Amino acid sequence: MSDLNNRTLTIEKTFDAPIELVWEAWTQPEHITQWWGPKGMKTRIIEHNFVEGGAWEYAMTMPDGKDFIADGVYIEIIKLQKIRTSANFKPMTEGVELQVLLKKIGDKTQFTFHVIHETEEYCRQQEQMGFYNGWGSTFERLTSYLQEKVS
Repeated sequence: MSDLNNRTLTIEKTFDAPIELVWEAWTQPEHITQWWGPKGMKTRIIEHNFVEGGAWEYAMTMPDGKDFIADGVYIEIIKLQKIRTSANFKPMTEGVELQVLLKKIGDKTQFTFHVIHETEEYCRQQEQMGFYNGWGSTFERLTSYLQEKVS
């Protein structure tokens, strides 16, 4: 197993929203469908069993009408702090671990997002395939969604 840092891609943001709202956005289906996926995609929840060992599966409909499936199993959940899950985004990405880390900073939320890959090579491939653009676009949607909810 290669060095964890070399197998991990990370995005960090500070959301201008309370931690409770950010947590709900990540954990409640009615919120998830509003922001999950890059711009232009609609998301529907097929399965969402938000407990350790519980499975999740989301279908993102692309502009051409085809579904792109994301799924995984929750590994660790610490309320208002941490979500760890396995994840597959077929056919582009399989066998990764997502880590969502939240920290309260006054009325804002510090957000750290890690995607851990099996190998350094796979990590580099994913980065070159547009990891930062795809997830960046998704988190822009989340930022806008949170701003709507706060105002």
